[in-house]
Amino acid sequence: MNPAPPRPTASQIEAVLRAALAPSLLEVRDDSAAHAGHAGAAEGSHFSVRIVSERFVGVARVGRHRLVYDALRDLMTQGIHALALDTRAPGEH
Repeated sequence: MNPAPPRPTASQIEAVLRAALAPSLLEVRDDSAAHAGHAGAAEGSHFSVRIVSERFVGVARVGRHRLVYDALRDLMTQGIHALALDTRAPGEH
């Protein structure tokens, strides 16, 4: 039996989002330990992301979230179970 591949890390998520969205502010926190033992914890890691980007100017919240999820598409299938997103344009934070 093959071991499970390593799950994405906060630093991997940060690198992908920096490359895709050129944020002026980016904070990625791994919240997985707080969810240990809960339903879904075995399915993947939990992260909180706070991001401010020019790419979000004039884009509604759902569109901003879509931009983040599109950027993280490959990592999502590698073991991210949940993302808590705070997406803002400059001047909104």
